[in-house]
Amino acid sequence: MPCYNEEEILPHTLANVAIFFAKCVQDGVIDPDSFVLCVDDGSRDTTWDLVIQAAKADPRVRGTKLSRNTGHQTALVAGLSAVRDCDVIVSIDADLQDDLLVIRDMLAAWRNGYDIVYGVRNERKTDTLFKRETARIFYRLMLLMGVNLVPNHADFRLMDRRALDALLEYGERNLFLRGLVPLIGFPSTSVYYARLERTAGESKYPLSRMIGLAVEGITSLSVTPLRIIALTGILISSFAVLAICYALVGKGTGHTVPGWTSVTIAIFFMGGVQMLSLGIIGEYIGKIYLETKRRPRYHVENATWKNNR
Repeated sequence: MPCYNEEEILPHTLANVAIFFAKCVQDGVIDPDSFVLCVDDGSRDTTWDLVIQAAKADPRVRGTKLSRNTGHQTALVAGLSAVRDCDVIVSIDADLQDDLLVIRDMLAAWRNGYDIVYGVRNERKTDTLFKRETARIFYRLMLLMGVNLVPNHADFRLMDRRALDALLEYGERNLFLRGLVPLIGFPSTSVYYARLERTAGESKYPLSRMIGLAVEGITSLSVTPLRIIALTGILISSFAVLAICYALVGKGTGHTVPGWTSVTIAIFFMGGVQMLSLGIIGEYIGKIYLETKRRPRYHVENATWKNNR
């Protein structure tokens, strides 16, 4: 459970998790040694203090504190790396807009032979119209760019040990787990649920973060933008050849019209295309630069348990 500035909602979340655990243990759905690992992603509020208090009061709560804010995806990988010896791992956000009860359905699917079970939202009535539309555009754009992901699935998923070991073999620093997990290829299925309303705090994925996530996903998992640049270059070159032929014919027949408007428009148009193309290429080069450095994804500053990796 990645946590970033979740002091308003974390006590409520952990209380609900404790009730859920007790019921599942009573019904024989999970082992009594099951636990929740809260990964504090460099929070600036009292989130880590709350995790420490909860861990002291309940051994089923464990905590790992990263030395700085690394982003949701890296914090998630830090948590997954720390629990890779478990039989089954479920990742879920701290706001509990993803229904805990769905984990029972995930476990049932796992017992039926699926290594990966995706939690997929079948409705988003609690989201604003703007949030729903931007999310819809986000998933359509990702699919259009050739990124293989499950629409309306965020990072609420179950993976068994085999699937998690396979995921952790992917060593890239530019992470987009929603696109990486489907690449594993192990048997997978989806369970559907209605997105719940956030009871406290604020969303960590405003429009700017959604745009950033889309850019990260596209440039990390697809070369479609580079192919679009090449196609655009071919189209513009074709138009340029036609324009040259038109100009030569006009000059030969004496029907040339002096003026600078068309020339100015062409210059600005080509300048814009070139700058956009350089920006996209630069994004890819920047990612190559960061990958070649092989810097650590994160550093663990503190932990409430000894087996933390």
